[in-house]
Amino acid sequence: MSIADYEKAYRSGKKEVTSRLAKGLNPYLDALDKHIKRKDAVTEVPLGLVQIPTNRIVGTKTDDRSNAFAANFMPILAQGTEFAIKWIDLCKSHTEEGIREPIKAYEYMNRFYVLEGNKRVSVLKYFGAVSIPGYVTRIIPPRTNEKENKIYYEFMDFYNLSEVNYIWFTREGSFAKLQRMVGKRPDEVWTEDDRLTFSSTLSRFSSLFDVPESDHLTHGDAFLAFIEIYGYREIIGMPTSQLKQLITKNQKELALLASDKPLDLVMNPVAEKTNILKLLLPSSKSRLNIAFIQEKSAETSAWTYAHELGRMHLEDTFGDQIVTCSYENATLDNIDSLLEDAIAQGNDIIFTTSPPLLLASIRAAIKHPDIKILNCSLNASHQYIRTYYARMYEAKFLMGAIAASMSESNSLGYIADYPIYGMVANINAFALGAKMINPRAKIHLKWSTLKDSSPIGELQSEGVTCISGQDMIIPGHASRYFGLFRLEEHGTFNLAIPVWHWGKFYEKMIDTILKGSWKNDEVAAQSKTLSYWWGMSSDIIEIICSQNLPLGTSRLVRLLQNTICKDGYNPFTGVLFSQTGLVQQNESDVLSPEDIITMDWLAENVIGSIPKLDHLIDQAKPVVLSQGVETSTN
Repeated sequence: MSIADYEKAYRSGKKEVTSRLAKGLNPYLDALDKHIKRKDAVTEVPLGLVQIPTNRIVGTKTDDRSNAFAANFMPILAQGTEFAIKWIDLCKSHTEEGIREPIKAYEYMNRFYVLEGNKRVSVLKYFGAVSIPGYVTRIIPPRTNEKENKIYYEFMDFYNLSEVNYIWFTREGSFAKLQRMVGKRPDEVWTEDDRLTFSSTLSRFSSLFDVPESDHLTHGDAFLAFIEIYGYREIIGMPTSQLKQLITKNQKELALLASDKPLDLVMNPVAEKTNILKLLLPSSKSRLNIAFIQEKSAETSAWTYAHELGRMHLEDTFGDQIVTCSYENATLDNIDSLLEDAIAQGNDIIFTTSPPLLLASIRAAIKHPDIKILNCSLNASHQYIRTYYARMYEAKFLMGAIAASMSESNSLGYIADYPIYGMVANINAFALGAKMINPRAKIHLKWSTLKDSSPIGELQSEGVTCISGQDMIIPGHASRYFGLFRLEEHGTFNLAIPVWHWGKFYEKMIDTILKGSWKNDEVAAQSKTLSYWWGMSSDIIEIICSQNLPLGTSRLVRLLQNTICKDGYNPFTGVLFSQTGLVQQNESDVLSPEDIITMDWLAENVIGSIPKLDHLIDQAKPVVLSQGVETSTN
């Protein structure tokens, strides 16, 4: 039997050689010594006896025996050779007793290169072993700015906590995100039970996810996206039949991660041409039923109040063409049932108006593909729903310019709430706008969602009187600490306020649906995620200035606003410096929309930092877990 096994393995090896030669690839085992010299390594670290994932063993340490194997570790030396005899003997030992002697290997960039035990690896790979015991020495490369190098350093941090070496990602920040998704604090060490549960769960997922791994998509990428949608704890005990059903439904969604640009940003509404035939011919559906699902109530949340104003604007604009309803006080516990109820009530379109409702929105959209579901958030790469937000950073740039022109000192204040996508861009735009007017301006950054925080009191103690606070006020809660305000001896004076005109967005979005352009957008995006990110030019964002602003300041604001609306200027144009160094070095360069959304650095004139998750109040954590900025400190 072992001879027949060798023949089968030999044919597999020969086939691999032929296939790789046809593609112009090296047909034999890779050798670590070809890639790295001793001087290139920072250090060597012995890891001791570990279980080496078989699929991560890619070659040999030296080039001595690499030509005895094809690149898939199958033998390519003819039967009857000493090599073949030893391979067959090992095959017999494995089938009769099992190969237990550990190999020796080097690990470099999470790939393993065998020093001793090549034939053992070959035999075990032939029999489909998932892992192989081995004494491993890790070779650590120098830090660079290359993406793979950054991911590897993130992996080493994760490995120090988990001792898990059999999952890999193609995107930065994924290992830290996985640590959070499995319910661990950023510095929490895994137990043996944690590792066993994780290994079993990942293995079940990988066996059901029928997409081959590639340089653009690993099973780790897909697994992370899957547990983000459905929850790690929920799928641990999920029956295999149910798990298989969910993975099958999500196969296309998860494979979308392989795209280099899965997110297609729509920066401005497209002017629609009126179709005369559609005006003359009766519609197949007399009216649209539209549901809004809000995280809080209009009485307790300025954010919900603004979206409620948007819903009422829709009703005033479209009359009997639409019917709307609103669900308030959605939580992570009841959002799934609220979505199901909204669908059961016959709603064609559902707007979920805050980032924490994103994942439930995705689950509902996968389950009900005929329902149009949109979530108000940024940077969500999920094909089944669309997201929308406003480019508030444009307004914040103007607010920074106003603040610098109206402050008698170089110190300005900025109160932020959640460290999520878009928020960091708002902070930096404010800082850049202030610096444009006053090169010596410093922005004192405070966070309202930090534990035991008192932002205004802290800023006052630092001598800061001109402050950018929350954008909106809560109905029924009298306060002048909103927009841009100045603290003076005789009271608080409001200088300007940024306004979110959600009604304008909803009007234009419903108009495109009524005119049949929803599917046109879908085709244009070519199966990528659509995210609407409109700005001041679309009337979604507006600055309302105090009548008491000096005439020159008002003129400057109008000039800057008109220039931005006409795409004549982007706040993130030219040379940019962060707190740690150069970000952009050419005067003609402009940050891309994707770079602005995912910004994880603070401008050089900002005094403060992006807070860690553990430092936030409990109410803020669901928002940050859903849409939090990925930084090394989170």
